[in-house]
Parts: sequence; C-alpha cells; structure tokens
Amino acid sequence: QEAFANQEEAIRPFIYPNKMVEQIEDLIAKGQANYLVQENFPIYNNSEIKYYPLGDDTYPDLLKELAKAKHFIFMEYFIVEEGEMFNTVLTILKQKVKEGVEVRFMYDDMGSLTMLPFRYYQKLESYGIKCIAFNHFVPFISAVMNTRDHRKITVIDGNVGFSGGFNLADEYINAKVKYGHWKDTGVMIKGEAVWNLTLMFLTTWNASLNTFEDYDKYHPRHYICPEISPNGYILPYGDSPLDNKPVGKNVYLNMINQAQKYIDTPYLIINDEIKNALCLAVRRGVDVRIITPGIPDKKMVFKVTRSYYEPLVNGGVRIYEYTPGFIHAKNFVCDDKIATVGTINLDYRSLYLHFECGVYMYDVPAIKDIKEDFLKTIAVSKEMTPEDVVKGRFRGWLEAILRLFAPLL
Repeated sequence: QEAFANQEEAIRPFIYPNKMVEQIEDLIAKGQANYLVQENFPIYNNSEIKYYPLGDDTYPDLLKELAKAKHFIFMEYFIVEEGEMFNTVLTILKQKVKEGVEVRFMYDDMGSLTMLPFRYYQKLESYGIKCIAFNHFVPFISAVMNTRDHRKITVIDGNVGFSGGFNLADEYINAKVKYGHWKDTGVMIKGEAVWNLTLMFLTTWNASLNTFEDYDKYHPRHYICPEISPNGYILPYGDSPLDNKPVGKNVYLNMINQAQKYIDTPYLIINDEIKNALCLAVRRGVDVRIITPGIPDKKMVFKVTRSYYEPLVNGGVRIYEYTPGFIHAKNFVCDDKIATVGTINLDYRSLYLHFECGVYMYDVPAIKDIKEDFLKTIAVSKEMTPEDVVKGRFRGWLEAILRLFAPLL
C-alpha cells in the first residue's frame, strides 16, 4: 500500500492539467468529468475512440497496432492463457524486442493461476520481455490474495491504447467455446487521452517493483490526432482498492442518479445503495435496462446475480439474459451522449477489491455505436418477467446465504 501511495505522489508532476472541463456545456457530463479530474484523471477533446462490440473485432486491430510499435509496448491483463490469441500476440512481442522496442508485460498471478505454467514470467523474460506477475499467489489463506489486478490495458508508443473487458485468452475472441457465444467489448483510443492509460500502467509497474523512473520519457511529443477535433471528450480513469476512494462505484452511481441508462454486466452483485439508485431512477421516469449472461461462467456467482432480479424487476428495472451465451462486457450508456466502457463489474470485487479501469466518454461518435450494440444484444436476449423471478422459500434462503459470501466469489 505504501509503494502505491509513493507512486501516486511521484506521478503528480506528470498529470498535465487542462481546461477541457470548462468547455463542456452539459452539466451532467461536466460534473462527472470534474469529479474524475479531481481524482487526477484529466479529460481530453483531442483524441478519438473506436468501439468494438466483440473481442473478435478488437483482436485484428490489436495485432495491427502492436506490429506498428516503434518505441514501447505496455500490456496489463488479468487473465492470460496460451492459445491462438496470446501466442499470436507473443510472436509479435518477441519480434518487437528484436527490433529494439521496449516491451513490458504484466499479468495477474491469481487470475492466470490455472491458465499459465508456474513462473511463466521467467519464460517471457527469456525472450527479452520485461514481465511482472502481479501479487504472486501464495498457497495459504491470505486477505492479500483478494487484491487483484483486473485491468486490461495495452499502450503502444503512448499514441494508441486499448482497454475493455477482453483478456488474452481464446474464449474472448470465440476461438474456443466455453459458455456459448462470448460477448465482450473493447475500445481503441488514439491521441493524448492514451496518457492516462500510460500513467496507470506505470504506476502499477513501479509500485510492484518499488522503483521510480522518469514517467515523462513515455509521454509523446507529437500525437496522431490534431489539437482540436470534433471527437468529443474522452477520459480514461482507474480505481485502486488501496486508497479508500471507490472511483468506479462513484462513476456508476453518478450515471445511475442522473440519466437514462443501459447497462451490460456479467455479475450483478449489488449493495442496497446501488439497488435503490436503480429503482429510484425508474421512479423518476428513467428507462433502466440491464443485460446479464444467459450461460454463466461461474454457477454460484450466477445464482447470486439472479437473486437480485426480483427486487429490481419489481422496481421497474428491465433485465435481460443474453441467451446465446456469456456476456462479459462492462458498459454503461446514458441519454445517447454519455458512456463508459471498461473492466468494472457491478459486483463487490470490482467495486472494492480490484485494480480496475474504464474510459468515460461524452459526445463522441462511438457512443452511438455502443447504444446500437446494446439494442442488438437485447434483440437476442430474454427479458425477465415478474413471473420469472418469483422465489420459493428454499431458493430464497439459499440465495440469502450465498450473498453473505459475495465478496469472496
């Protein structure tokens, strides 16, 4: 915790303030941006963003941009598994090292525990790739193991960044079928807004090694996008379980409390504060719709998720299950002008225990694509009716017991 606090202090000189917030006319977007700026995440209007409705769509562009790298590549993922997706990425990374590109790779040791061989980071280092296995797994009960790096970040030369829900494993691009069709989402950012992702990566990297370095050498002097462009406002942000500031939860609550919304989440494990906010939004006349998986990846978690259906549906929230398979996306869309895409689930782990990240957007063209994708997903999903969510006595007790263990699921 002290190492992360030291890094937060070290990066302050490299958080370059701007006056973009003052230019935002919409009061809701301006308030959200102002909050995130105060948490040291600047907002930018000189960048562009592309939305991907599937990991399958993100993958080709990720490979293409990695192959273009000239200076450095930073990659940070929760789950990494050897297979078609990661092996292709690794081939490019090894080639880039030979070309003199600095490559740093970070994966969560717990998240990839059953996916990678023991001490896999040593294998990557043998290729010249600098590597960290975040928060090494220890084979005994430890509260420290609850703190995981759930972020998904790629930064290429400081000019191009990727984030979203997808990890580096074959199910995320539907090259392997585990739980039906796997629906995930991602974004590619080009321009100055990538700097927020760069700082997030370097903060975690340096805190893990307890080292310091010149952050500024990874700040490009020239960006792909022009200084002024009609691309709206983009704000990548992060969340840490170590600073007692639930940024991810606050961003979601601000969106719930202020506008119409559509929500994708694989795990709907919420507290009374969020449940009441969702139901209150309906009573204000807001159209609140949530999509959850039709085929679960974790059956116990799925039972807990479904335990929240009854009070939400009876409160007027419309809930849909994605019948083709598992939806892993974490999207919020509000009023056709505000959205966030990232790694943050609506569950206890994401909101309180994990390192997370998201990309907040206002008035960018990609928001239209996110909304359209949501409506297309609803079209192949089953809406939960009050009759669907009625519980018997035993089922109700079982779910109540499971909720007690929600923070551990």
